[in-house]
Amino acid sequence: MRRMSNRIIIGISGASGAVYGVRLLEVLRRTDIETHLIVSKSAALTIDSELDITVADVKALADQVHQVGDVAAAISSGSYRTLGMIIAPCSMRTMADIAHGNTDNLLSRAADVVLKERRRLVLMARESPLHLGHLRAAVAVTEMGAIVAPPMPAFYNRPESVDDMVMHSVGRVLDLFDIDPGIVKRWKDDPAS
Repeated sequence: MRRMSNRIIIGISGASGAVYGVRLLEVLRRTDIETHLIVSKSAALTIDSELDITVADVKALADQVHQVGDVAAAISSGSYRTLGMIIAPCSMRTMADIAHGNTDNLLSRAADVVLKERRRLVLMARESPLHLGHLRAAVAVTEMGAIVAPPMPAFYNRPESVDDMVMHSVGRVLDLFDIDPGIVKRWKDDPAS
């Protein structure tokens, strides 16, 4: 019997919060999950603006990097097996592209393939406040099978830093794939542990 794929696609779009994608890649490096990364053009600008590392540093965290314009990449085919895809952060434009089947770049194409293959697609949507168009796109992708998981801080775990809040959101998203790298302080866990 063959083992199911242990590949996951990580997309980083241009919304604020590139750190979510970076932390996902860092955490997944400590597992047996093979990461396939797509960085949008806008994400490259956000990384340069928000982080103290370069786009090249981010790409070095992934097992494989795919160019956003390469719509013929392996991950654009349903026959290329993956566990699914996380877009972290997910801009409203990317969410709208997915909601409307616009697949003119690899980020939205790979998401479309994940949906058509009934694999898990998690969108860490980053925008506030939301207007009706954003909400309709969120409803549309949810009806298509995606999970909209905005990174929301939890306070029961007593975060001591912004990175604690980021890591909690990353861990909760990985929970959706049954991947537990041990970074989530669970509700009602012993605080001493």
